[in-house]
Amino acid sequence: MELHFVLIAIGSLFLVGLATDELGRRTRLPRVTLLMLFGVLIGPAGADILPPEAKSGYEFLASTALTMVAFLLGGVLSVPKLQRHGKEILITSLLVVSVSAFIVGGGLLALGVSIPAALVLAAIATATAPAATRDVATQVRSTKGFKEKLLGIVAIDDAWGLIIFSLLLIAAKTITGGEFVDVLRHGLWELGGAAIVGLGLGVPAAYLTGRLRPGEPMQSEALGLVFLCAGLAIWLEVSFLLAGMIAGATVANLAKHHRRPFHEIEHIEWPFMLLFFVLAGASFETNHLADLGAIGAAYIILRALSRMVGGWLGGKLAGLPAIESRWIGFALMPQAGVALGMALVAGHHFPDQRDVILGVTIASTIVFEIFGPIMTQIALIRVGEHAEVETQ
Repeated sequence: MELHFVLIAIGSLFLVGLATDELGRRTRLPRVTLLMLFGVLIGPAGADILPPEAKSGYEFLASTALTMVAFLLGGVLSVPKLQRHGKEILITSLLVVSVSAFIVGGGLLALGVSIPAALVLAAIATATAPAATRDVATQVRSTKGFKEKLLGIVAIDDAWGLIIFSLLLIAAKTITGGEFVDVLRHGLWELGGAAIVGLGLGVPAAYLTGRLRPGEPMQSEALGLVFLCAGLAIWLEVSFLLAGMIAGATVANLAKHHRRPFHEIEHIEWPFMLLFFVLAGASFETNHLADLGAIGAAYIILRALSRMVGGWLGGKLAGLPAIESRWIGFALMPQAGVALGMALVAGHHFPDQRDVILGVTIASTIVFEIFGPIMTQIALIRVGEHAEVETQ
């Protein structure tokens, strides 16, 4: 494929992003869903007109865009915000993750799914799509407090999810007679290595950035941090999402001289996100949905139910207002890259269950990533409308 075709394709995608943004405002549909649907239309499942060279950049865009999202979500975990909403964030996120794993795992076991596949899919069900959730939260006008809680929960629930995934992977491996020590070592490195990368970059960045332009990091500093964090995490085979979140939280809490520590990341994030969502849609193939089957359908129903129940229980225990407890689970429906990463790791450990685990995860991700942002938007709108009625 000639270079000019690639450049034309990328230029067209940026212009489509502008049109999608406007369409989202007029129809109240999440632009994430619109971008992914557009990707499906131009990908193999539709007209298949996207150049292969453009598709080859998906992995780079995914790691870069998601690391940016992780940095920004880490900023939500600053001490002042945690003092306001820390209890609600920690309790709600822990309940959502725990209930998701329990309901999905228990339901699949009751339906006769093998123990390793049921435990792995239970762990995968805990993952949320931080990019889609954050973008919808940015797009929709809602109460600031509910948005802060939602983004804080999204930031930390993937950390809980990785811990539960490691524990359930160890349990499944032990039950099937696998090497307990190898799986334990992998799980500890996934979490500990991410913390090392995040702190190793976040501490010096907190003190060194924002000096050349007082109080505000420059664009080159922001890009340097993002690329370094993503690159080191991938090289060391740890979670770049968790590493980025820890780095962002470290900068937010230690950089006292910063006025807006993530200002430049916010400026440059959207072009990466736009291409990421379109290419994510273009990577979907119809055969994944065709192979969904009874296990996949059960997984989708059980995960949706577990999010609603877990959100309601967590909200009640955390002391959230009734309207927020009712809708927080709906806002946590999107599922994407983290789940796919977990599925790939699990498929490596259980090759005989790989087709079931990957098939269910990929197919359900299509469903949750297209319809999940719509549920997030509805939840934000309902909570916002309730708050407006109460203030009148």
